[in-house]
Amino acid sequence: MAPRRAGTENFIANSPGAPYNTSMSEPTIAQKSPFVLPMKVGSYYFCTCGLSKGQPFCDGSHKGSAFAPKKVDITEDKTVAWCGCKHSKNGGFCDGSHANLP
Repeated sequence: MAPRRAGTENFIANSPGAPYNTSMSEPTIAQKSPFVLPMKVGSYYFCTCGLSKGQPFCDGSHKGSAFAPKKVDITEDKTVAWCGCKHSKNGGFCDGSHANLP
């Protein structure tokens, strides 16, 4: 799946019939390792809730929760280790926090 770039044309809402997460206070762990992807220059919306079907990018699954996507600007083409556990203290980038999760 292609990364979600900034802009309304690439930000899709929750699919019909998908449940909203009104009581979620902690992010769902998408995976306990980073998503390592080659990235092009641009703006992307990183999923902070862990529920997106297009990890590590937002697909709107957070709607109805306290979570919101994090806009990340990539200023040069490079390989990025996106946080998969959603507990990084380094924004959308992996900081190794997954190693300390149960």
